[in-house]
Amino acid sequence: MKAIERIAPDVGWFPISFVNAYFVGHSGGPWALIDSGVPGRAEQIFEAAEARFGAGSRPQGIYLTHGHFDHAGSAMQLAERWEVPIFAHRMELPYVTGRSDYPPPDPTIGGAFAFLSRFMPFRTRHLGAWVRELPTRELPGLPDWKWFATPGHSPGHVSYFRSTDRVLLAGDAFATMNMDSWIGLTSARKKLSRGGAPFNLDWDATRESVQTLAALRPNVVGCGHGIPMVGETTPDRLQRFAQRFRRPRHGRYARAAAKVDEKGVVRLPPAPFDPVPLVTAGALLLAGIALGSGYVEEQLRD
Repeated sequence: MKAIERIAPDVGWFPISFVNAYFVGHSGGPWALIDSGVPGRAEQIFEAAEARFGAGSRPQGIYLTHGHFDHAGSAMQLAERWEVPIFAHRMELPYVTGRSDYPPPDPTIGGAFAFLSRFMPFRTRHLGAWVRELPTRELPGLPDWKWFATPGHSPGHVSYFRSTDRVLLAGDAFATMNMDSWIGLTSARKKLSRGGAPFNLDWDATRESVQTLAALRPNVVGCGHGIPMVGETTPDRLQRFAQRFRRPRHGRYARAAAKVDEKGVVRLPPAPFDPVPLVTAGALLLAGIALGSGYVEEQLRD
């Protein structure tokens, strides 16, 4: 089992596949889970929690930065096992209660993660009766923390911040790895970058959210993707990143954002032409013709 790595005295980083979850709290005291990773990892998270907080311990709640499959994938299984609420921002509720699908990702934006987004789910995740609207004041299990609305990646995306030691858990507001590069995606080298670009439905809101978080000047930054950044240079690095942040030149949501309200998606910009499925279908067709004609078999004999 992977060990939880400490990034602050009571904050543990737990990478699950290509995404991160965070445990907040001390052993023997109240604690909370922020994000729950991809589907099928509930047992892994449960075992890590017992190793950190003791057998039989359970959090005060499961807090979501947002409801995409890689952040809320194991939330319901854990909520049922622990019998605890799942907290999400009110603008995220339609997508975690089965009332609306998320806007579809835009693979035409370009880059490694955009290519892979063609094969990733964006449908709603129904987390059942465990879902609660994120409290506006006291957060159970997170007494010294505040949440900040950081939309753009999703309608109700939030980030969690503690001012006493300036720890920021930013979800997919941005990333600490270059997800647009195949090398960055496979090496996970630390670099401030845009987070989950093909899923960003409003680029103006995304830029404003990054600027909001940079203004907090965090010393510790844990995102949904990438190795957390810790150190005295972090605030200035994030500030420079926020100043340079630009919307992409092309893509479905580059010029017009998806329109959403508290019930879900209202209107989507038209989808641009995506040549990849056509190319893939053409390649499969040619392969089928070759196999059917015996060409491949002849070449293998030769």
